[in-house]
Amino acid sequence: MRHSVESRFLAIVCAALLLFVAPLFVLFLVLSSERAVKDQHDHISILLTVNQQALGKPLWELDQESVSQIIATILADPSVTAVSVRDISGSLNVTRPTFSTFASPSTESISRDITYETPTGQKNVGFITVYFEALGVFSSLKQIEVGFISIFIFAVIAVFGAAIIGNRLIVITPLLRLSDAIAATRRLGSRHHVDWQSADEMGALAKSFNEMQSTLEREERELKLAHKRATDIYNLTPAMLFSLDPDDRITAVSNYWLVATGYERNDIIGQRFEDKVHPGSRGKYRARKQEGKGEKRTLDVTVKFICADGQLMDVLIIESEKAATEGENSEHLSLSVMTDVTELKKAEDRNHRQAITDHLTGLMNRQGLEATLAEKIREADASEQQLAFLFIDLDRFKWINDHLGHAAGDAVLCQVAGKIAPLLRQNDSAARLGGDEFAIVLLSDEAEKVALDIAANLCAIFDAPFPVEGTETRLSASIGIALYPQHATTAAGLLQKSDMAMYAKKHDGKNGALMFDNSMMDKARIRAEIEAHIEEGLAQNWFDAYFQPIIDLNRQRVTGFEALMRMIHPQKGILPPGEIINVAEETGSISRLGNVILERAISHLATVSRVPGMEDCYLAVNFSPLQFEPALPARITALLTRHDIKPSRIVIEITEAVLMHDNPEIRRILDEISQFGCRIALDDFGTGYSSLSYLNRFPVDLVKIDQSFVRSVTDPDPDVRQKSRMLVEGITTISHKMGCTVIAEGVETHDHWMLLKQMGVDCGQGYFFARPQAVHRLLETIAEEPLQSMAMGAA
Repeated sequence: MRHSVESRFLAIVCAALLLFVAPLFVLFLVLSSERAVKDQHDHISILLTVNQQALGKPLWELDQESVSQIIATILADPSVTAVSVRDISGSLNVTRPTFSTFASPSTESISRDITYETPTGQKNVGFITVYFEALGVFSSLKQIEVGFISIFIFAVIAVFGAAIIGNRLIVITPLLRLSDAIAATRRLGSRHHVDWQSADEMGALAKSFNEMQSTLEREERELKLAHKRATDIYNLTPAMLFSLDPDDRITAVSNYWLVATGYERNDIIGQRFEDKVHPGSRGKYRARKQEGKGEKRTLDVTVKFICADGQLMDVLIIESEKAATEGENSEHLSLSVMTDVTELKKAEDRNHRQAITDHLTGLMNRQGLEATLAEKIREADASEQQLAFLFIDLDRFKWINDHLGHAAGDAVLCQVAGKIAPLLRQNDSAARLGGDEFAIVLLSDEAEKVALDIAANLCAIFDAPFPVEGTETRLSASIGIALYPQHATTAAGLLQKSDMAMYAKKHDGKNGALMFDNSMMDKARIRAEIEAHIEEGLAQNWFDAYFQPIIDLNRQRVTGFEALMRMIHPQKGILPPGEIINVAEETGSISRLGNVILERAISHLATVSRVPGMEDCYLAVNFSPLQFEPALPARITALLTRHDIKPSRIVIEITEAVLMHDNPEIRRILDEISQFGCRIALDDFGTGYSSLSYLNRFPVDLVKIDQSFVRSVTDPDPDVRQKSRMLVEGITTISHKMGCTVIAEGVETHDHWMLLKQMGVDCGQGYFFARPQAVHRLLETIAEEPLQSMAMGAA
């Protein structure tokens, strides 16, 4: 800088001289030279013109002496260096001085013809040539011109020198002092000032520089103090603070961070933070940068950190950063705080395990299974394998809970879980979904084959009885299997379709495995449709109680009616009641449906009772085991009181399913109903697990023989026919001994009627007498002819 400003100034001055002064000086010299040369040529021309006439006669006469005198006269002119005269014939040739004496590169000449006026006219007698020295640029200058040029050059030199001296004193000197102050500030680190005072711009610049130095000195003191305070706060804060540069290298750590991790500051500064993260967490740590974008962002991530002693620490890292924006010179700013969450992570993992683990069996629960199933589906997609889902439901488990208690049921569940575990392969998963439902998830290239093999092994573990509280009990399992992606493409779909397959197996006889089939979807659709019909029917009053007469076979008259549920759909008409009842029992809506039918049936009985001869007819109403609620006796009492009907005219029909578990609550409700005066009928007797002990242990008043036995009394096979008649006679005899009335169901022919009458059966009902029908139709029939005559007409 010391020479650049002055050098540039000199260059500018020199350039000005070259551009403006030098061209003027050269122009002056050129013009002066041209003028002098023109004057010289004009002078020589005049001299030739004067002397060429004088040479005419001597050359005509070849008078050499006269020619020499004239030449001498011409040479007397200072500007002439030589003269040459010759005649036209070449006889006379005079040159003074000789050519070798005056010839030079700068010599010029002018020639003229010499003429003479003869008597015969003017003739060319010869030639004259005058030689003279050509004038140079400076030789042509006059003395006054040389003086003027000298003065001009001196003035230029004086101005040039004054400019240089002034520039050094006024500009260069203060700039040098300013640069010295800047260099000293940079080199020594202290703020130096410029010792220069003047009233011009340089003085103002020096003053401004000194003020800036003072301000910067004050700000630096404040900044150092703030930095010291910030450093103290950073190091003394009881938190693991650290900072990273844009390359993820550690630039600073707090004292607490060093104490917690065991590292030394000199060893850790400059290292990549990612290298201190456990390899299993590095992908998660790198991904943190993608979680937020923008000038300012705060990120958090939980990773495993490797301490100085090699121990792993679960840490929550909260990182706040501000990246330098475009055009900004500020550096990348980053501050992170690291919190030890090892114990919290352990507690979370423990809580998570508890949340996804069944506390009784130690298997996964439904929540854990759903998460595992989703992960298995992703694994199957990645490996292009198949996935099998086995839905397992224990058969007859409710009987264990009801008869042996829930503790025994829990023990059985633990035994089942213990026997399932050895059947699983390394990568298979098992879970208890709740109650007596289990599930298995397996991944394989041959998922269907492996699933069927495991299902077969599962069924085999139930071949041996399960010891419970000193006794042994037998179980079986119904297993539904669904495959991914053949049957379903989602976890929920697999669960749903394996559940369908399991229920289909239960309906087919339980104890075994069944692979999902698309026909099950049709059944499920029909079931869902029935569920919707039930709910809409209850809301829209689609249900009614149809009456089927019960005939006294001996007296040939109507002794009662059985109320049968019917759903009258507005578009589809009357729907089959069997499926509706099954679905209602499974969905739990049987209680509401039963209450509606009970109220309708008793209301219809009150209507029928107004018909002459029908005052004492009873009404039999079917009850599902699920309808026996504590409030049932009170509900029956209220309905009978409202319609003024005697309790003895109401028969509660129950099946063996109500009695077989010997539920104390059901027994209490039956006793209350019986004590109130209503009678109890045992329906479908002779099928399933029917036992004569029911007649002894429960307050049964009527026994209804199942229609399968009634049909068999006229079977074409003599052996079947004989055994059926013996069974009907035996049931009738025993029932009469127990004080029960016997009713035969499914009487469809005259032979049925006659044979049953001969066997001592008291009553019968069936299509032979009358079909179930709406009460208004029944009243129309009674109005046309008495119902007793209907029985006679059938006979």
